[in-house]
This record gives sequence, C-alpha cells and structure tokens, in this order.
Amino acid sequence: MNPILFDDPVIRINLLPFTYTRPVARIRVGILTIDEKWEKWLGVKPAYQTAGYLERKYPKAVTTAGALLINGAVCPDPDLVAAIEKLPDKHFLVKDQLLIAARDPEGEMDDRNTITYEGPITLIDRPWKIFRENGDQIRSDFKLITAGRKSAEITDTHTVVYGRENVFVEEGVVIRAAIINAESGPVYLGRHSLVDEGAIMRGPFALGAYGHVGMGSKMRSDTSIGPHCRVGGEISNSVIFGYSNKSHDGFLGCSVVGEWCNLGADTNTSNLKNTFAEVKLWNHAENRFVSTGMQFCGLMMGDHSKCAINTMFNTGTVVDVSANVFGEGFPRNYIPSFSWGGTRQIMTYRLDKALETARKMMERRNMPLDETEQRILEHVFEMTALHRNWEHKTTV
Repeated sequence: MNPILFDDPVIRINLLPFTYTRPVARIRVGILTIDEKWEKWLGVKPAYQTAGYLERKYPKAVTTAGALLINGAVCPDPDLVAAIEKLPDKHFLVKDQLLIAARDPEGEMDDRNTITYEGPITLIDRPWKIFRENGDQIRSDFKLITAGRKSAEITDTHTVVYGRENVFVEEGVVIRAAIINAESGPVYLGRHSLVDEGAIMRGPFALGAYGHVGMGSKMRSDTSIGPHCRVGGEISNSVIFGYSNKSHDGFLGCSVVGEWCNLGADTNTSNLKNTFAEVKLWNHAENRFVSTGMQFCGLMMGDHSKCAINTMFNTGTVVDVSANVFGEGFPRNYIPSFSWGGTRQIMTYRLDKALETARKMMERRNMPLDETEQRILEHVFEMTALHRNWEHKTTV
C-alpha cells in the first residue's frame, strides 16, 4: 500500500491561512493531525500531494505504483477505512461530487469506475469546522490511541478525578492539585505534559506531548492543545496546533490557532455577536467575508503570528501568517500575512525582522529555523503581497 494524502485545490484555498504553511492533512483536529489518524488506521506513513513550495518539507511519494490517493481533508473512521481498503484498482470513491479516494487512478471518472460512498464522512473543508468537529474527533482519536493500553496512574492525592475510566495519562505526566472531569467526554494527557495547581479540565479535552496547563486555568470541553504548547486562562472549544503560547489570563473560544503563535497576557476573543447574528469570516477563495452559518466563531490565527497584551479580537477575526498585532481597541476582522499593527495604523512586517522573530521563538523550543522553513515563509511573504494593499506607503 502506498497511501498519498492529496490537497483538493478548492478545499486548500478555503482552509487558508492554515494551509499557507502545511498540507491540508497536517491540520490538527481532535488529538491527532489528519495524516496521523490515517497513519494509525492504515499502519503506513503517508506521503503528500500538496503545493510545490511545501514539497521539500512534506515530500511526495517516491513512486506512484500502487498509489492509494486519499483526500487529506477527510477524517478516517472504521466504515470509511474498510470501504477504501476494499476499493478495486483503477476505481474512485466519491460522495456528493467529492473525491474521497482513488486506487491506482487512470483516466477520467465515469459510471464504470466510480463507487459512491453511502456513509457519513467528517470533512474539514472550512476553518470553523476544525473546532466544530473537535469534540467528536477527540472521542474518536481517544479510542484509537488508547485501545489495548493501560493509562499511567494519577498519584497526586490532591488531584480530583471524575469519570476516571475516561482519562488516559501517558508516561511522564506531572499533575498537581488539579480537577479533571471526564464524565462528559475523554481527557487525554500526552507524554511528559504538565498540569499545574488549580487547573480545571473538562472533557472532551486533549493536551499534547510536553504541553503545559498553567495554574488556575480553565480548560473547557471540546478543546485540543497541541504538543509543546503553554496555556493558561480560559479556553473553550478551541484547537491550538502546537508550539504556541497562551500562557496568561484571557478568553479563547471557538477558535483555531496555528503553530509558533503567542497571545499576550489578557488577550480576549469574542466568539458571539451582541446581536446573536451569524458570524462572517474572511474567505481567501472569494476575497470577502462569508457567513459561517454559526452563531459562535472566534479567532482564526495562522502560524507565527503574535499579539500584544490586552489585545481584543472581535467575533470572527482572521489573522494570517506571521502578523504582529497590537494597538488599542479592536483590530480589523481580517489581518493579512506579515502585518505590523492592526488598529489605527497597519504596515508591513519586514521579512528579515519577521524571520528573526520566528528564529528566536523556535530556538526557545530547541528547534532551528532551517532553510526549508525559511523558504516557506519567504514564499508566503511573496504570494500574499497583494493582500497588503498599503505597501506603497511604508514598512517597519
């Protein structure tokens, strides 16, 4: 088997800003990223079919012989995996005009080589679906990861656990005087993660390897914190991909935050309009704000972006890649990549300075900003220049 997770080009642009810096399948929803889910289900590490400038980091298959192409926006489940594994050679698996998978594809799809999948699927084709589907995906990943395994013991006598059978603790986890409520959903604590005194966690909740939940934090249901993240304050129904910080007080709700981001102390997001109207979100495919069809939607922040202390993000705000947001009042609801400012005045974040910031933050996690990462950011800087419509004025 030669699984290849491909980016549907329409879905890819609809998932910006998160797919500026990764294939669709590298999006985290639940405990795992989508490609990690498929790897566990299939028992084989997949290759990628993505944008050319990402291929050095996310390589293509060495050979296409015996290729099993799978849509990188589709999350696996037992029925879907069984249907894909039974897919005949030279056949396509589709649902409602969506290509789910193809085995050794050849020629065009027609009635003779197309099989319709009748079951439901979990499709991550819009940014807000990442947090909307997160609770169910935590439950699904929890079963997948913990099957046949035994949790490490919680030995701290001052930690209170409800629904202990729904809690799984990996090796090296340290917990001190916390409250874990897994009665409404599973709680997963990744290896060598740290939970400080007074932290409250309610499932479904996931904390990645080497993650850190700070003192007095409130981690509400349907929340995933990726590996090497440091979080505090109140977080609800949100996903943080990895290597990012929200260490201090402040509210993050119905939001998605990429990698290498930092939210300053007392940063708050609004996830509900005072009018209770449906939230609109900036869409890169249509180059305008489009309705999410939901009342609750907070912040979508791409990789390497930062915001200052006391930042207030309005309902349905999109911050692209490597933006530095600061200033009194509410920033605008769409902040392009490599922006500097965000309220009264906004300018271009010079590429050399943005790279230096990225380098310093990554070094704090003992990871280099290598040539591959730098080239990706340089490419994003160039391809997003049209969004920075003030560039004829000044840069910082």
